Amino acid sequence: MGQKKTVKHCENLTVITTHNNADYDAFASLLAAQKLYPNSVVVFPGTKEANIRHFFIQSIIYLMNLEQIGNIDINSIGTLVLVDTRRKARIGKLAKAVGKPGVQVHIYDHHPAMEGDIQGDFEACRPTGATVTILTEILRERGVSITSDEATLFCLGIHEDTGSFTFSSTTRDDFLAAAYLMEQGASLNIVASLLAREYSPEQISVLNDLIRSSVFHPIHGIEVAMSTISTENYLSDFAVLVHKLMKMENMDALIALGQMGDRVHVVGRSRIPEVNVGRVIRALGGGGHSFAAAATVKDKTLVQLEAEVLALLHQHVQPRQKAGDIMTTPAISTTMDVNIKKAAALLTQYNINALLVTDPPDENGNKELKGFISRQVVEKAMHHNLAEVPVWEYMTSDPVTVGPEADLSEIQKLVIENKQRILPVMDKGHIVGVITRTDLLNLLVSRTPGGDDPKEGDIRPDSRAYVRRAGKMMQDRLTPEYMALVRELGSVADAMGLEAFLVGGFVRDLVMDHKNEDFDVVVEGDGIAFARRFALAHGYRVHTHAEFGTAVVIMGGGFKVDVASARFEYYASPASLPVVETSSLKMDLYRRDFTVNTMAIQINEKSFGALIDYFGAQRDIKAKAIRVLHNLSFVEDPTRVFRAIRFEQRYGFGIGKLTSNLVKNAVKMDFFRHLSGRRLFSELKLILEEENPKGAVKRMADYNLLPTIHPDMEFGTAKEALFESVKEVLTWHDLQFMDDSYMKWAVHFLALLHGFDQEQVATVLQRLEIAPKFHDLFLEHRQNGRQSLYKLEREKRMLNSALHRMLAPLPTEMLLFMLARAESKESKRRITRYLSKLRTVEYLISGKTLKQMGIKPGPVYKKVLDAILDARLDGKVVTFEDEMALVIRLVNNAA
Repeated sequence: MGQKKTVKHCENLTVITTHNNADYDAFASLLAAQKLYPNSVVVFPGTKEANIRHFFIQSIIYLMNLEQIGNIDINSIGTLVLVDTRRKARIGKLAKAVGKPGVQVHIYDHHPAMEGDIQGDFEACRPTGATVTILTEILRERGVSITSDEATLFCLGIHEDTGSFTFSSTTRDDFLAAAYLMEQGASLNIVASLLAREYSPEQISVLNDLIRSSVFHPIHGIEVAMSTISTENYLSDFAVLVHKLMKMENMDALIALGQMGDRVHVVGRSRIPEVNVGRVIRALGGGGHSFAAAATVKDKTLVQLEAEVLALLHQHVQPRQKAGDIMTTPAISTTMDVNIKKAAALLTQYNINALLVTDPPDENGNKELKGFISRQVVEKAMHHNLAEVPVWEYMTSDPVTVGPEADLSEIQKLVIENKQRILPVMDKGHIVGVITRTDLLNLLVSRTPGGDDPKEGDIRPDSRAYVRRAGKMMQDRLTPEYMALVRELGSVADAMGLEAFLVGGFVRDLVMDHKNEDFDVVVEGDGIAFARRFALAHGYRVHTHAEFGTAVVIMGGGFKVDVASARFEYYASPASLPVVETSSLKMDLYRRDFTVNTMAIQINEKSFGALIDYFGAQRDIKAKAIRVLHNLSFVEDPTRVFRAIRFEQRYGFGIGKLTSNLVKNAVKMDFFRHLSGRRLFSELKLILEEENPKGAVKRMADYNLLPTIHPDMEFGTAKEALFESVKEVLTWHDLQFMDDSYMKWAVHFLALLHGFDQEQVATVLQRLEIAPKFHDLFLEHRQNGRQSLYKLEREKRMLNSALHRMLAPLPTEMLLFMLARAESKESKRRITRYLSKLRTVEYLISGKTLKQMGIKPGPVYKKVLDAILDARLDGKVVTFEDEMALVIRLVNNAA
């Protein structure tokens, strides 16, 4: 290339770089990025793998506009392009350019995102087998031509990082990119020759040292190999040798530590989902995937680091899963004499696809398993008019079963070989649970390597739930008093041998860092007995509801704890109240309204702070989506529609597309006609108590829900503006009169009723079954308020006394609504003056004073006191003596 021109003093320079120890994918990505940024320079932040140096010198050195990092003035960089990394620690001195004013950062990367990543002004980052896959797609979309040499290099990068499409991280896009590169002339012969490494004597020696030092550590039933070497010189192909060792020895998981000079290089490889080396390596400051990761560590000895890695493996390796971990409990069953029609009802009631068939329970409650019957068989039997035939006639008898200790491979084999829809789990002849084909499929999908869990630090003990350690989050976000209460609840559960959990909205808001004082506890067992024991220990009161298996513990200061037995609910008909049966935590959470409300935190000492997420709540919180758990959710309980809208507006979320379609279906099918007015009003009141209910009411109008309150109810632009005005008035009032209590929902309800005549309002009150104590506000006071506002808007002059007489009979809610409706500045000033000053004005004398003056008690007292109040309001009396003098004049005049 000849003598290179220095770039130290160039301005607005575009620099492309990658991570230390660049491999073929990184090298190919550098070249691909340079084609997207034609006037750029390429800088290696550190060393390149030895094979890349060789390839670079021998083949395509002319393709790269390469610069030494020493020739780059950091202050001259205008755009920094990162490929195959987004970690500051991996780009050497160029990290100083990140965050500098005026420097744009563009990132192209296929590694999973993690905390501390560089945030780019432009990012093309997604999970593919190789970064050059992403860049190849962009080049193709933009019509940038690729030579056969370039195509070969790009193809080499894809083949190396996907193990020639054998690694589980390989995606469809990698195949498509490679196919396109083949069309551009990529040579597979060259790719094969470069991937078929010939090892030097030094590399063979290191490989032998790695083999000899390998130690297998049994961790949670899984053998993880650890190998260590020590050398004074840097080994550029260390990762390649580690990968070779793993293949040679057929290891499931391997962590290799290489002391090289003053640093220890750590390389992790894994073929099994239980060992996520990405998590282990990230804890050391490195990066990578669940199956391949690397880190460089300073200031620690090999011995120190080996002990730290071993501790991290014990922390992050997941136990091999057994039937007892995977199974669903309780197992739903029926007896042999039950007919097909009843079996069909049970399948629908519990939303399952297969039903165990047993003998009737013995005196100890144990049932002998006889077989199972599937939904498919039941539906066919119903079709053939066999509804009254007992299930034993068509059940599958003598089903294959497993014990709780059966491992995944055994379960998989039994389900597949026997084509059995449901696998009963038996312990000493008793049914303890079931594993369905859906359970198994979900487990296998969730265990597919290549993906990381939603958040760093998560663990997954079984196929059914994400579990995350939330103890630190609880400590940070709960008051010491709350933490002490949680600990005490957990200790009571431990003493009773029960599993106890915080659940529902409290956990949701804890995760989202929102305040929530609705304390809900679910126990797997007798929730009422748990509540009574806790209350007895502290002298608290407790109210129980045996029908639902719930209790409320009432503590000091009005604080309460809601306790429930883990339960399953089903609905006999749309919009009816649920029928309740005891169940497990998973089924208890499944009965809830939306995925975001399905998290639980265990409070027993042994697993304190374990946040359990069966149904993707954390995923949906991150996506800001409100989603139901099943498609009949709004059929069973239409009030969930109003809660969906309330949560959507409160948190700035969106209702998921499917859930939104189900809302529209519920409206079209008119499921709300079965709702009692009390339940409908309860949900509406909660919406109107929100800080800003305008958005929720508008959404109700969008979904055509307002006619469920009254056929003529609408929410147009005028009423929308009125709600906005109410919000401004309430904000002002709450700042001015912090101790003044009033019903916020009632003010918004008055706004919703605006435009209705008295007959329409009465119809609404009847439909919603609103308590009679509120009728005066929405009928008589509403009418009087409307008339008073009319006078306030039109009378040019009005004494304080007249204003007081007009407004004093009206409740605060009506006055605030009038203020929101007022059009003229003068009427607004008058209402504000009354609220701020006049309503608290009082006279100094009393009836006792009048009696002492010799005035005989009677109607005259009211006339005198009213006159004194008027005089004080109008500024005619100030002191007690002024009032006494006025009394004397009034009495004398009356005489």
